Amino acid sequence: MDFSLSPELTALQERTAAFVRDVVLPLEDRDRAPGHGPDDALRAELQDAAKDAGLFVPHLGAELGGLGLDVRGQAVVFEEAGQSLLGPLALNCAAPDEGNMAMLEKIASPEQVERFLRPLAEGRTRSAFAMTEPPPGAGSDPSMLRTVAERVDGGWSISGEKWFITGGEGAAFAIVMARTGERGATMFLVPADTPGYEVLESVDTIDRISPGGHAHMRFTDVRVADDQVLGAPDEGFRYAQVRLAPARLTHCMRWLGLARRALDVAIDRANEREAFGSRLADLGLAQRLIADSLIDVETSRAIIQKTAWILDTGNGNPTMASSIAKVHVSEAVGRIVDNAVQLCGSDGILAHPLGRMVAEVRPFRIYDGSNETHRWSIARRAAKARRSAGER
Repeated sequence: MDFSLSPELTALQERTAAFVRDVVLPLEDRDRAPGHGPDDALRAELQDAAKDAGLFVPHLGAELGGLGLDVRGQAVVFEEAGQSLLGPLALNCAAPDEGNMAMLEKIASPEQVERFLRPLAEGRTRSAFAMTEPPPGAGSDPSMLRTVAERVDGGWSISGEKWFITGGEGAAFAIVMARTGERGATMFLVPADTPGYEVLESVDTIDRISPGGHAHMRFTDVRVADDQVLGAPDEGFRYAQVRLAPARLTHCMRWLGLARRALDVAIDRANEREAFGSRLADLGLAQRLIADSLIDVETSRAIIQKTAWILDTGNGNPTMASSIAKVHVSEAVGRIVDNAVQLCGSDGILAHPLGRMVAEVRPFRIYDGSNETHRWSIARRAAKARRSAGER
């Protein structure tokens, strides 16, 4: 594995960092209204600026207006974008749209690309990925899926409930996962204006950065045609892994950028603040917090880079690697932000910027599969691999 960056990628990293510093950070004060996500006007302004800077949809190919970065390149750019909560929205590489775009680019038919992906890639629409359900439906365990799609004349009928669907309110379409048959599941591309498609409410969560929030949705005899099946029928669980393994990692990339900013804020505070006759940065307890946070930054980046290499080259198990990355980085980011709050004292619990970061990063240990579920999966795979090695 080569951790060096090409001159082109280094230049792109620097341009992204400068864009976030000079364009995005000054606009953060406009994202303080109650509710979820920046308003459409701010989102459009940010995205227009990113287009002008040549930084838009870095994860997509040139035919869709993107930069065509592989996963290792995305790790570099997404981390820089993540230094502001608004950065990924500006570059149109925020969840859930980034993961949906990446999956559509791999699986969608040419007609689906033009109908669903291209408007999304151009920033003209938003999307949702509708898999999670109210209990006792699917959460961390997709096999508990209760939403059902049945064959009808001319296509399919979908019925069921979903909740905590990021971006659901205001999305132009949802990728809906529904059970088809005894053991299979299928993904459907469902426009929001389809009869029977309802957004019941936006769930009031502590994180606020996602436009459209996290929706509770209901599908009642929603009729879709065969050409709205994404990929092949009954292959939904397999396609979910095409989306989820990279999406877990891109979450890690973005949140690492935010954690780096939190650490910078804390170190600046430690260098400026005097207490007990010394600068805070010269006191052992503060130094421990700073050192531990820097160790978390470096180990997180190393795990992200290795997982990106596995996804790019196929040399390894991407599901196992992304699970390890998700658990480690989500917990490391939480520690870094918490340490920053502690180092900044009363300033750390102000709503902006660190207080906002605390609320935004805490759910990362739950979404994309709870860390407990990932630990179970990691241990099970490790035990199975060890048994297999012993049988040879």
